[in-house]
Amino acid sequence: MASREGRRRGHELVPLAALISREMKNEKMEKPSVRFGHAAQSRKGEDYFLVKTDCHRVPGNSSSTFSVFAIFDGHNGNAAAIYTREHLLNHVLSAVPRGLGREEWFQALPRALVAGFVKTDKEFQSRGETSGTTATFVIVDAWTVTVASVGDSRCILDTQGGGISTLTVDHRLEENVEERERVTASGGEVGRLSIAGGAEIGPLRCWPGGLCLSRSIGDMDVGEFIVPVPYVKQVKLSNAGGRLIIASDGIWDALSSEMAAKSCRGLPAELAARQVVKEALRTRGLKDDTTCIVVDIIPPESSPFPSPPPKKPNKLRAFLFRSKSRDSANKLAKKLSAVGIVEELFEEGSAMLAERLGNDEWTGQTTSGIFTCGVCQVDLAPNEGISVHAGSMFSTSSKPWQGPFLCAGCRNKKDAMEGKCPSGVKVA
Repeated sequence: MASREGRRRGHELVPLAALISREMKNEKMEKPSVRFGHAAQSRKGEDYFLVKTDCHRVPGNSSSTFSVFAIFDGHNGNAAAIYTREHLLNHVLSAVPRGLGREEWFQALPRALVAGFVKTDKEFQSRGETSGTTATFVIVDAWTVTVASVGDSRCILDTQGGGISTLTVDHRLEENVEERERVTASGGEVGRLSIAGGAEIGPLRCWPGGLCLSRSIGDMDVGEFIVPVPYVKQVKLSNAGGRLIIASDGIWDALSSEMAAKSCRGLPAELAARQVVKEALRTRGLKDDTTCIVVDIIPPESSPFPSPPPKKPNKLRAFLFRSKSRDSANKLAKKLSAVGIVEELFEEGSAMLAERLGNDEWTGQTTSGIFTCGVCQVDLAPNEGISVHAGSMFSTSSKPWQGPFLCAGCRNKKDAMEGKCPSGVKVA
């Protein structure tokens, strides 16, 4: 398990010139280039995607640019997928404290992603619509990749040396034992569809509603134990770069991660995305919406797309056991870079908001003295917030001064997700 996320900073106001100066000191002058391609075949019209390559950590500073790529696979209609595509990015960015340096920004991202996902879900459910969606949301900032996901739209990383890493967790009840246990502990029932004669067919589903997933955005008619709290993973690539393949389950039901990666090696991103979709359709046919985004993170002065992996080096073991002189350390670093070693910076998948949002030092207080809700960012008077660490709405926290604090609506949402009380939201 990766290290726990860093302490969240307050909303410190820093002059823009100082932020730009700090960015220039921390940012390597040579950043990788990012190229992407997209392909899709529609059957139900419920897959949507987002590509935005001109986001900025610091307004007006071109060196603080980062990119966002996301896939939303809707079900029971497309309303949730459309709403999430239009609002999730803004909700995530609004949850990142202002005035952070680059490394602090990376540390704040996991918590901001959780807040953004939950806020998007809460707002969409308030509309009274029963649609739902998966969400796989990828932030690429130079060599650092941060992925947040609910549902089963997977993201994989194919490094230059041929190593394939999965950056998401599938929240399918059929395959995820921990999620089945969480759902039943929160008041849901998990079972297969029963037909005449008592026979059970199909994958495991959550009842009421019959959803196969344990996490999503929307799905208010299924139960609040289907939560929007994302699994988050953050990695740093070596200077060899890598390729991301982000796709809906129309791809992954047909191809394994290895098959998808191998099918498009050596192709530029646009052709690679088309090839992955083509291979999925050849294998399984068009049984579901099939969407794929390929993102290449390319080192400076490198070929524009990954080449097939070289043969496995047969001297790596010797490198690992050489004396730790300066020269051998440099050679080892180059060797590890060549085979695409990836550094894991953060990983967390708990569905509990207290674990994902809070620590003893976080207060959620702005420079004006106003407290903000840790999820929806609304202003709170000091006596209005409810600690995320408290028990149910009707119990007393042993440490009620510990932040972050939630507004009454978000606290009610938290209790409902944990099976402590119904959400009170009614379907129109």
